[in-house]
Amino acid sequence: MELNLSGYTDLPPGKIASIVTYLEMREAPALSPATLPDGWSLQRLTGDRDRYRALFRRVGEPWLWFSRITISDEELAAILDDPKVEAYALHDGTADVGLLELDFRVAGEAELGFLGLVPGTIGKGAGRFLMNEAITRAFARPIGRFFVHTCNYDHPSALDFYRRSGFVPYKFAIEVDDDPRVTGALPREAAPQIPLFD
Repeated sequence: MELNLSGYTDLPPGKIASIVTYLEMREAPALSPATLPDGWSLQRLTGDRDRYRALFRRVGEPWLWFSRITISDEELAAILDDPKVEAYALHDGTADVGLLELDFRVAGEAELGFLGLVPGTIGKGAGRFLMNEAITRAFARPIGRFFVHTCNYDHPSALDFYRRSGFVPYKFAIEVDDDPRVTGALPREAAPQIPLFD
């Protein structure tokens, strides 16, 4: 199949395509204030792949996140156990409600691998807290660039949130992959706002 760069390209059943926006910041911006309620904490996720996967599913399933679900335990361990990768769970005293993952494996750069909240937590300031943590932790290292990408399947406010946080878009891409609801990686009822064709 060849991508038509001046029109439409039909995808076979079982495939999905998204428009990806890449964003970056070259210096830490002034941070908007954000505090957590009493009893909330940011907990480092090291070695507990089951906890990580469960949180990744809770955060990402509504938006069709699947990259960490479809890789093997060994592949996931190679990422999470790398000392240059930091993964955190935002815990509300009862359960994990947010995910933050930073990747410093490329010298001089930091990638915001994942930042998200479970349904019901969005819009209460926890996202701003996680973003402030991400920016602070990223620029505490000797980096010249902090970058992230998001796509049109993500939360409708995600792109604007990144831009308001100080990230600047620098390129688009089209990502085509197997629909994780068709492969069984995610339940068929996940992300009902995205049509499923199989």
